[in-house]
Amino acid sequence: MYRLKRIALKIGSNVLTRKDGALDITRMSSLVDQIAELHRKGLEIVLISSGAVASGRSEIQVKGKLDDVSARQLYSAVGQAKLINRYYNFFKEHGIACGQVLTTKESLSTRRHYLNQKNCVSVMLENKVIPIMNENDTIAVTELMFTDNDELSGMIAAMMNVEALIILSNIDGIYNGKPESSGSNVIREIDIKKDISAYIQTDKSAFGRGGMLTKYRIARKVAKEGIEVVIANGKAENILPRLLENNSDVVCSRFLPSQKTPSGIKKWIAHSDSFAKGEIHINANAVKALLGEKANSLLPVGITAVRGDFEKDDIVRILDENGQLVGVGKVSCDSRKTLELTGKKGSKPVIHYDYLYLE
Repeated sequence: MYRLKRIALKIGSNVLTRKDGALDITRMSSLVDQIAELHRKGLEIVLISSGAVASGRSEIQVKGKLDDVSARQLYSAVGQAKLINRYYNFFKEHGIACGQVLTTKESLSTRRHYLNQKNCVSVMLENKVIPIMNENDTIAVTELMFTDNDELSGMIAAMMNVEALIILSNIDGIYNGKPESSGSNVIREIDIKKDISAYIQTDKSAFGRGGMLTKYRIARKVAKEGIEVVIANGKAENILPRLLENNSDVVCSRFLPSQKTPSGIKKWIAHSDSFAKGEIHINANAVKALLGEKANSLLPVGITAVRGDFEKDDIVRILDENGQLVGVGKVSCDSRKTLELTGKKGSKPVIHYDYLYLE
């Protein structure tokens, strides 16, 4: 038995595809074998799998030139069918049922839809079905797309209250320099209180949309929510059982989780920055109050400006005097009322602490 009961597992495009963009069937089969072993030992696994677009790209020849969104829609429509069919057959060999869950950023942007999605995945896990999640690129357009499946996996990990998020990439973890440089080493243990983004290369992956900097930012946020995060090489031999057994010989980057676990509503808000309908700018005193050790709500007296048109219960960004993000929160009144209250003392909070997430 493993020490964990539930994990989220994200497999990147570069793990599942060959250099020509075709699905790496051998690698995929090996990973399913490993997942099946974990499943048999009682571990609940939510799988977030890339590979649909890359798979579709290798399957068809496009007539003429397509814009980026149209290309993703076409390739994913073809590739997702191919990808899930492979998973279905591989898991069937182990006597395990799997199910496809396609989602969009918009479908997770309201609390009601978010909870509906959570219920769907929960029912699958309760019935020993492995959920295979991916962004529904066939209907997503640019402003509604996740940065990549790393962002999606972070939200799913928080939503499903997993104990660990494992992100499988095509390198061993986060390096303190260029991975190909002889003097670079994998940072084995990462303290979320320290920002190491300056070390990280900003190159994008060959077939995915994201890069290691995106992985780092998502991993750090998830770890702040009390969830252990591991970035490891999905092409390494028998990587999943070895990671779960905490073998010290496995080279990977582990993010040490916070000992404080936020509420379910705060976890949703934490990943809702891209759903924000507006902005609230605050002064230095308000920033100090919010970031202090004592829990404080955002009061009108600290607000200096309101941007955007938002309704009560919408998500908004909170920015300091320099335009830097302080946090996100769910507002208790609309933008018109917030503007009326700006700078006034003695009013009720515009964002209550219970509905406030600080960066």
